[in-house]
Amino acid sequence: MNDKSIIEGRNPVIEALKAEREIDKILIAKGNREGSIKKIIGMSKDRGIPVQYVDKNKLNQIAASNAHQGVIAYVAAYKYYELDDILDRAKSKGEDIFLVILDEIKDPHNLGSVLRTADAAGVHGIIIPKRRSVGLTATVAKTSAGAIEYVPVAKVTNLARTIDYLKEKGVWVIGADMEGENLHYNSELKGNIALVIGSEGKGLSRLVKEKCDFSVRLPMKGEVSSLNASVAASILMYEVLKQRDADRVK
Repeated sequence: MNDKSIIEGRNPVIEALKAEREIDKILIAKGNREGSIKKIIGMSKDRGIPVQYVDKNKLNQIAASNAHQGVIAYVAAYKYYELDDILDRAKSKGEDIFLVILDEIKDPHNLGSVLRTADAAGVHGIIIPKRRSVGLTATVAKTSAGAIEYVPVAKVTNLARTIDYLKEKGVWVIGADMEGENLHYNSELKGNIALVIGSEGKGLSRLVKEKCDFSVRLPMKGEVSSLNASVAASILMYEVLKQRDADRVK
């Protein structure tokens, strides 16, 4: 990973400032000082972060997502976490472990969307493989709408071995599969849980699928045979949250 990265867009930059990310400088389009841009300028001043006003064309040349909204921040590259750090995060909150494992997700928009929903649903961390997977890029950050600052991501060498390790820690590993044994809402998704979401085209890889304790499927009534990976992940994350909340109010 490069030593430096960029964050594009008003809300992602504001979240990076709030999370006290290490920011080298912020570029703002000339003549743009109202609304949330004014807030960014003020927060940058409070933290002593240099702000440069540049032509919009320069931002267009730098941007990766084509949605910079007149602001780009140069930051230290996103930090990856150790898996044990993520497990400790759940323990420190006194909560059952809640993880999402992404099996070879290559679309940055899918990863960004998963991060955004994971933050909302109370997921403690995301696990991705080092190979054949998108990393924490500017496009991922933009799509996550700032959630990348709050949901830790672990990058592991071998997903199958990682699943074995999680099982040793008492985590149930549940795969999302079109041929899953049960519908997701008829399955018990309580306790220490890791949801496994397959790639956009191929779904779960054979070995990862074999390692799962069981698999669940989403009901499909239409002609299209599968859902976008981030949509499927969102439905399952909220099913876990729903079942946990149901237990709390009993």
